[in-house]
Formats: sequence, C-alpha cells, structure tokens
Amino acid sequence: MIKPEQLEIPFERPFYRTISPDEIYDADESNLLRFLTEDRRIERKSVGIHAKELGEYLSMWSNTPPDGGLIVIGMSNDGVFEGIHKSSVGHINDLEKAGDIYSPDTRYDTKRIRIQTAKGSPDELLLIRVYYNERKVTRTSCGKAYARRGDSKRKVREDELVELQRDKGEVSFEQEDSVSVYPSAFNLVAINQFATELIKRRNLNLKISLEELLCTRRLGRMVKRKFIPNKALALLFAKDPCVEFPGCKIRFLRFDGTQEGQGEKFNAVKDEILEGSVPELIYKAEKLLEGQLREFSRLGKDGTFQTAPEYPKPAWYEAIVNACCHRSYGLRNQPIFIKLFDDRLEVESPGGFLPFVNPANIEMHHPRNPQLMDAMFYLDYVKCAHEGVRRMRATMEELSLPLPEFSQKETSHASVKVVLRNNIEHRKVWLDSDATAIVGAVIFKQLSTYEKRVINCAAEYKSIGVSQTQRLTGLSWPASKKLLDNLVGRGLLIHKKRDQLDRDPQARYYLRGSEIKPAKGKL
Repeated sequence: MIKPEQLEIPFERPFYRTISPDEIYDADESNLLRFLTEDRRIERKSVGIHAKELGEYLSMWSNTPPDGGLIVIGMSNDGVFEGIHKSSVGHINDLEKAGDIYSPDTRYDTKRIRIQTAKGSPDELLLIRVYYNERKVTRTSCGKAYARRGDSKRKVREDELVELQRDKGEVSFEQEDSVSVYPSAFNLVAINQFATELIKRRNLNLKISLEELLCTRRLGRMVKRKFIPNKALALLFAKDPCVEFPGCKIRFLRFDGTQEGQGEKFNAVKDEILEGSVPELIYKAEKLLEGQLREFSRLGKDGTFQTAPEYPKPAWYEAIVNACCHRSYGLRNQPIFIKLFDDRLEVESPGGFLPFVNPANIEMHHPRNPQLMDAMFYLDYVKCAHEGVRRMRATMEELSLPLPEFSQKETSHASVKVVLRNNIEHRKVWLDSDATAIVGAVIFKQLSTYEKRVINCAAEYKSIGVSQTQRLTGLSWPASKKLLDNLVGRGLLIHKKRDQLDRDPQARYYLRGSEIKPAKGKL
C-alpha cells in the first residue's frame, strides 16, 4: 500500500500551477501527476479509450497554443491511478501509434512511467506529449479539427477553422481578392498619397503605373492587365469597407461609474459607432477620445498649477492603433470596443493572441496583418520597430500610473483586451484643468478632498446635483446639500432651481463660468 507520507506535495503550489507541459513530461514524477488537475496543460484518460477518439485529443493539443499539452493514459477524471496493465498489449500499442493513424499531422512523443494503483499494485501510465503545430491546422483522419478551451475539448467550427489557418499562415487572408470594385469603390486620393509617400521613403524611381506599384507592396495583383485589389487594400482605402467587413467599426462606450451594467441597468452615458477605413477609424477614434479624456491640475511647490492628462496620449493612441492593425478581420462581424470608465480605459479587439504571443512577451513583433502593417508604416501610423508596447509602458510609468494590462478573453470568439488604469484614488486630490482658472491657487489650498471631487464632477459634466454629490462623497443628503451651498457661498458654484419649490430634486449646481467655457470631456 502507498504510505500516507507519499501523498505529500513535494513542491510549492505556485510551482505546479505554472509548470509547463514539457516540465511535467520530463519530471517522471507520478506524485506530480496526482496533484495536477485537468487544465490548459493536461488531459487524463482511462486506458479504455479508443485509439480513434484519442486522435481527437491529439488534434486538440496540436491546435492549442502556445505549448500543446499532455495526455495521461491510465488515470481517471478524478485523479485516481488506474494503470494500463488491465488492457491488452495490442490495445496499448494502438494508443501509442494513434497519432500516426488518426491524427497524422500531429507531432508527439510517448513514454511510460511506473506507478502504484489506488489498490497498491504496481502498474504504469502512458504519457503522450503533444506539441503545438505552429504552421498548420491539425485535423483528424476524418477531416475534423479540435482545440482546447479551459479544461475541455471542442470541435473547431468552419469559420474558426479558416481563422486558425490564417493565424498559422496556412492561408493569407489579406491576399484574398476583395469584392470591392476598383477603382470606383476606392479612395484614389488616399491611394495616390500613399504611393507618393512610398516612393519618397524608399527613394524609388519607377516608371510604372499606380496599380503596378500597389502590386509591389502586395496590395493586389494584375490579371491580363486588369488590377484586382485584395482585402488588405480594401481595409486601407475602400470608401466603405463595411460592405466587405461589417465589423470594420469601433464602438465607443462611456459608462457612469466603474462597472458596466446589463439590461435595464445598462449605464452607458455615451454610445457612438465609428466607421471607415483603418486609417479613418484611427483618426476618428483619436479625435473622439481627445474630447472625452480629461486633464487634471494640482498645485506645485512653486505655487503654480501643474497639469497632467488622465492617460498619456502615446499609451491610449498605441492601444487604438494596435487594435485596428492586429485585430482579426476574419471575424468580419465583430467590431472593436473602446470602453471608458471612471477608473480605466479598455480597448478590446477581435481575435486572440497569435501563436507564441502572450501577455508576457507582448512586445514580440508578430503582426496578424503584415501587408496592412507595411502600408500603415508608410502612412506614418506605425513604426514596426517593436517599440509600441514599450512606449505605452514608459509613458504610463512617467505619470505614476499602473502599467498597461494585456489579456485574452474567451466568449463566442477570442479577443484581446488592453486596460489602462488612471489611479482614480490618487486623482481625487487633483483638480479638473477646466476648473483651475476659476478656482485659482489660493482657494485650491483651502479645498477639502470632497470639495475637489464635487468641482471635478461639475467641470466634467457641466453641473452636479445633491444626489450625485451623495454618491461621490458618501455623505447624507443634508450634508451633501450643505457642501454644495458652501461652494456657492464662496463663489465657486452657481445654484439654479425652480423658485416655487423649497426642495427641488431637479436643482443643479454649475461651476461658475462653465456656461461660457464647456468642460472638456462633456457628454
């Protein structure tokens, strides 16, 4: 029988939660397998599994980035060692060569390790280490492909299959012919501007047509002297790319507070959809965010106001450019989302991380849309120098803000989310820059934290009410009204209410002078 002390975990919890499939396979340690649950690295199967079904799991790990995974044969779903000796030698041999027959594009290794079963008898486990195939979608002999999500195997849908092929470079999405008619459906002025910049930057002296020049940048092809545009050109210069890519949009949502409500509690105070080519989307998103993001001021040691943005522009602009250039346009109906909360800015784009890219090595230059990126370089939107993420981090750090967060989100489709946080608690001692000219340095020194928050809110939304002040400060209704009235008495706010009511729930307090100069970021 196994002694109780043999069941003790011989390593720290963080170690076996982060250990890689290769490390698990190489460890040759049965105790390690006891304490690993089924997850993104490991699948446990009884020896009774049929070799054909095992082929589906081989396909699954072969299609699951970044490392593939491990299959343990002879272990139940609840982690009990059953062993493989109860099955025939022929069946075990069939399992060991299942990949060759039922998943022929899978690259894998096998080995056996000695164990004691739950009943105390000596036995073995069959370990199959399946490696991620970064170049090709691995299908079973029946033509089906599988992938891992969490702790489950799932069949890859046809639309996902094409997207997976594109991610692995099997199929070039950008090089597919566009359905948009050239030249009538394209912005020729923008194309000529691109061509001029291309010739200038590359010091070209070519006596070729515009269309032939586009072909040199892999933005189309010539067929019997007729130019056929591809999808990359349509994304860059089509007059209405939504005809071909309905999701070539950005949806901007600004929320009241720090949470996104659902259904009747949906709390978006601004909801706007941007459309256009990729360069146009970036330009429109830039102008929209410039009007929504605030600047703050605080009193410096020299007695003057020092101003800082809510988020540094290089950080949020890079997040938008990356979303537009690296998103999956194969997920043709899915837009990019930009969500602005009181405490953070989120940019979410369709399509997961590409093979070998993850939040830890996000600086890796591995574009999903290389032709699009190449053209955007000559349009001066990107530098293609691996420095975009580094610049985001550096500019956030300069303002003492948290570093950008990168993650992959799994719903009906994979998406990448970038989060910038504004350190809202720290900003409560700052003042909205639109209010600094009205408040002045002398009065600023006399303001309490609550008073600054009230003035910030009045500057941002142009007015504030008693109930809103309650939510901001946590004070009672009478205390909130007294706070506002004190600011009125000091000449910082103006009170407007219906004269016939002593207690008017619709009464509003306005920052003095804000009716002349609208607050930046107003709704």
